[in-house]
Amino acid sequence: MAGTGADPLVRAEHFIWLTARVLEQRRFAHRFLDGDPDPVETALTAYRNEDGGYAHALEPDLRGPVSQPLHTAHALSVLDSIGRCEGLRVERICRYLSDVSTKEGALPALLPLQRGYPAAPFVPLVDDPPAELLATGPIVGLLHRNEVWHAWLFRATDFCWSAVDALEQSHPYEIEAAIAFLEGVPDRTRAERAADRLGRLVRGQRLAVLDPARRAEYPVAPGYAPGEHHFPHDYARTPGSLARRWFTDGELERSLDHLAAEQQEDGGWPVNWRQWAPGTALEGRPLVTLRALETLRSYGRPLG
Repeated sequence: MAGTGADPLVRAEHFIWLTARVLEQRRFAHRFLDGDPDPVETALTAYRNEDGGYAHALEPDLRGPVSQPLHTAHALSVLDSIGRCEGLRVERICRYLSDVSTKEGALPALLPLQRGYPAAPFVPLVDDPPAELLATGPIVGLLHRNEVWHAWLFRATDFCWSAVDALEQSHPYEIEAAIAFLEGVPDRTRAERAADRLGRLVRGQRLAVLDPARRAEYPVAPGYAPGEHHFPHDYARTPGSLARRWFTDGELERSLDHLAAEQQEDGGWPVNWRQWAPGTALEGRPLVTLRALETLRSYGRPLG
């Protein structure tokens, strides 16, 4: 058994085998134990619906059998992580995205089909949901980065550009979605200009905790849980991120130190968003743990 004195990766591995869903176990094995990607893809298939979308609590804060854009974005990120964001599966996903898009050709965060099934109270359920950058940006950026070409992308890309250009007051998750879009969109010159402006917005509105030792002095966005702060590493998850230039070396190093120190005694990392049901917190922690390990490894931090 891995004790508290073991290497971070050994402790995280114990946590994953102890608590994670099969999908996260397979993802961990692929990324950190040289495992084959095929079992990851097989595990992901269990969450797919006949309409080409994904459901079944793939995104833990949405429960039930109905496909949702947030589940489908999660599925695409898994496929991207194993280098399989291509082919018939992605074609079916794009058809699903076309079918559920708003009149702007973009995606709402939550379709009203969710009514009657459990969902986090902080995800609003309305009859005619608007298109949102939060739901659309990460998907569009990921598909562009993987050189996926589909008719759905044209209007969705235009929507994301308009939404990013219009940002004046924002919150951390929306900024993360904007960066995910800008990381993959083909117009790199425009993307870099937009990212520079967002960086000034993040610093001006204090949307990143630049000194973890003083995080209580930083505001928490309306509707977020107490202590649901974001740090430089949440925006710049790799050294090559457009958001990396927003922060000094010292600010980023303090952020990574804080991330490394957040590993808990059981080997996993905590969730800091609102915990509204026991199962969602249990399923969310392995996802946060995988992301923490990926971020630390991308910056060359020792894992063991």
